[in-house]
Amino acid sequence: MSLMVMKAYSAEFKADAVALYLSDPSHTFDGIGNDLGVSRETLRNWARAARKRTGTSTAELQAPGVARGRRPGRGRYRPSPVLEEEDKQFKTEIRKLETEREILRRTARYFAGETNW
Repeated sequence: MSLMVMKAYSAEFKADAVALYLSDPSHTFDGIGNDLGVSRETLRNWARAARKRTGTSTAELQAPGVARGRRPGRGRYRPSPVLEEEDKQFKTEIRKLETEREILRRTARYFAGETNW
């Protein structure tokens, strides 16, 4: 018989998990839960608790102008120029980091093939 172990998560981790779920309408409890290593129900309970604690609906907890089920860029939501520039910089940085990671992977494969232990 196996015993279930209760994990203790910090309030910051819970808040970040809920914020991550709410950040994009395409996110699901299953998807975010799997990524973070928590169950779907646990994440759903955290979102429900955040809604109850703040006295707001789930839609109001989300980023301003982005309602669940709505795609950014449609309707009245318009990102500010500052956010668009920041997004552009982040995407450039991501491409750079992905290139560096690929170089490191190739280098590791090369050196792993050269070693004769």
